[in-house]
Amino acid sequence: MTDLTASTVLRDARRIVVKVGSSLVTNEGRGLDEGAIGEWCRQMAVLAREGREVIMVSSGAIAEGMKRLGWRRRPHEVHELQAAAAVGQMGLAQMYESKLRENDLRSAQVLLTHADLADRERYLNARTTLLTLLGLGVLPVINENDTVVNDEIKFGDNDTLGALVANLVEADALVILTDQKGLYTADPRKNPDARFVHEAKAGDAALEAMAGGVGSAIGSGGMITKILAAKRAAGSGASTVIAWGREPDALLRLARGEAIGTLLVAQTAKHQARKRWMADHLQLRGAVQVDEGAAAKLRGEGKSLLPIGMTAVEGEFSRGDVIAVRDPQGREVARGLANYSSAEARLLCRKPSAEIERLLGYASEPEMVHRDNMVLTG
Repeated sequence: MTDLTASTVLRDARRIVVKVGSSLVTNEGRGLDEGAIGEWCRQMAVLAREGREVIMVSSGAIAEGMKRLGWRRRPHEVHELQAAAAVGQMGLAQMYESKLRENDLRSAQVLLTHADLADRERYLNARTTLLTLLGLGVLPVINENDTVVNDEIKFGDNDTLGALVANLVEADALVILTDQKGLYTADPRKNPDARFVHEAKAGDAALEAMAGGVGSAIGSGGMITKILAAKRAAGSGASTVIAWGREPDALLRLARGEAIGTLLVAQTAKHQARKRWMADHLQLRGAVQVDEGAAAKLRGEGKSLLPIGMTAVEGEFSRGDVIAVRDPQGREVARGLANYSSAEARLLCRKPSAEIERLLGYASEPEMVHRDNMVLTG
């Protein structure tokens, strides 16, 4: 990758997920750092005014809860972690809401668990909610819903969550703000020959060998979780920057194309990654047949598939499954993500989109398959 290309990765990013760690948010556990949070909120507000869409994934609920409860050590019992998260989440949400409002930006709190992103229906619901908030000009502040998880709160969880959110909303970039400058070839505190890694390919196995174990006593992650998060984000085409969270105007300078921290570049473009994933599905749950007019619009104009163009439904599938779209002769025209189940699709055949709510009792989307979630195959 040339320097010019590297500089454009964040400069051209329109949708950015920013993840910030516990040690930064809570100033190494001494309580919420109002000044630091205010600075990130100010920068995100500037990016929003430039027309960018920003999502914040913030750690800090457990650390803030520990401070409020007077605990000096991170507990190991799940019920104690959950209690600390419940106490700390109140202050964390209030702080972000206050600081974003000072910058004329509306905010929303979204609490997720990995179960929300593993279940198809909940995944799509979360995606729709986040995209709707962004469309309304609201900045979502996301944290893991630590108060209800029923297994042990995982190592490096919010780094992983940041990558999952980047995949969920198809972000262009993931920025992980941490208490280190970025990635080194070895631990610089122990090895004087350690070299700083300015840029590398996300998913490169050599990166994992460079990264160490867990970080501070306040947070639960380390550099390895950030490397793995970058690898995961690259799967949907998002490049990742790992940078020091207290670098002055870090977000704004990155958005201008300045090289800060370690850039881990996704090797597949965002839309290519998504469409390749759909095209590579070997087993499809089902299909919908369309009339000649709908097939022509899909092939020639790149339109979405509307229910009125559907004539029949094959197989049994759920919302979010990859299905085939076939012309009247049975030839596959395209494949994509179904916005409605097979049972619902049968009710919608030959019906205008305005009838969806009357027929189903709700309207998720006006399209059966949106063009952004479709790849032409024939």
